[in-house]
Amino acid sequence: MRFTKIIKAKIAQKDPIAAFILVFNSIVWYTLTYALFSNTIKGLQVSATEQLILFVVYYIGAGCSAILGSIFFPRARNTGFLIWVVSGVVMTILLTIIANNNMPINILICLFLGISIGIGLPSCLAYFADATTVENRGVSGGITWVAVGFGTFILALFLNTLNTVTGSLTLAIWRISGLIALPFLTSEEVIRQTHTVPSFRSILQRREVMLYLIPWIMFSLVNFTEAPMLDRLFGDFRNLVVFIEFALMGLFAIIGGLLADIVGRKRVIITGFVMLGIGYAALSVFSGTQVSWYLYTAFDGIAWGMFAAVFFMTLWGDLAEHYEKEKYYALGGLPFLLAGFLPIIIEPYAGAIEVVAAFSLASFFLFLAVIPLMYAPETLPEKKIEERELKGYIEKAKKISEKQARK
Repeated sequence: MRFTKIIKAKIAQKDPIAAFILVFNSIVWYTLTYALFSNTIKGLQVSATEQLILFVVYYIGAGCSAILGSIFFPRARNTGFLIWVVSGVVMTILLTIIANNNMPINILICLFLGISIGIGLPSCLAYFADATTVENRGVSGGITWVAVGFGTFILALFLNTLNTVTGSLTLAIWRISGLIALPFLTSEEVIRQTHTVPSFRSILQRREVMLYLIPWIMFSLVNFTEAPMLDRLFGDFRNLVVFIEFALMGLFAIIGGLLADIVGRKRVIITGFVMLGIGYAALSVFSGTQVSWYLYTAFDGIAWGMFAAVFFMTLWGDLAEHYEKEKYYALGGLPFLLAGFLPIIIEPYAGAIEVVAAFSLASFFLFLAVIPLMYAPETLPEKKIEERELKGYIEKAKKISEKQARK
């Protein structure tokens, strides 16, 4: 038992920088590669049905591979990361050969691109959780997400000046640069000695997991269902909204991560849901006014920053505790990953949907999602919260005593 604790401590201290590099490189690559893939598919001179098939195949590949990766990657995690990065490079380059008149080849490319994205993401985030301690995981996730947001924004600006072929090659170079983290990763044999392997069934039977997973599913559905309506409402203003939200997300990812380590994950998550609900309520009640647009942008950016630090990076690692974390991150990531398919289905019908009613429903479901969270246990150990509070009281007492001594 003591040996296990010592090994865990070594894992937590050994390589947070390597974990940061791997997560940073992977999420930036995934975000921009999907954007390139989506634009490429939408630019093909094929029927709407064929486009839909290509997107379906991509999401099937991503979803199924995320589940399979969470099962098999822990057995040889470092080797898996190497294969994952190299396959990502190959599939990014192969995006350039998608053609209008070759549906079978296009289907294979979309399938394997989805696989190359999904298969390593759970292990990547699980490794981040293994490389950080529970009391500092929130702020570490916030810092990582700030880097991801900034890197995505800068690289996206650069890619906008390039054609599809050059853009694909640039993303392939970016992806292969992630290999610099691999020599510094902890041996998977060491990690296996410290982790119990859970089944998906046992994870889903845990009450605390479901109390966090259900609101997260509701958020993912609302977020992607409303995206086409937001594009329609904002029009040309949408680009400015994205820019402002990126800035707010960067700032509040750090603030949200820091608060998550001080007051707990649960309070930060509930605050994010309430802000999102208020944002959509503003769009519904004050529809057509630019004031509602700015209110929504502010609340959405703040909430996204909090969710990025807590939901994407921190929570599932906390819930995993001493268990192997890949399956927790797979289950936590799948709702958001797969919900990205919703705008593709809804977009053709967005013009027929009443935006006021859509935003009212979104606000209602987001407020409703807070109910399970009220019964969810805090994942940051109470002892850590009490230690931080006690430390704060001691510092205040020292300052007061110093002032009285001066008098």
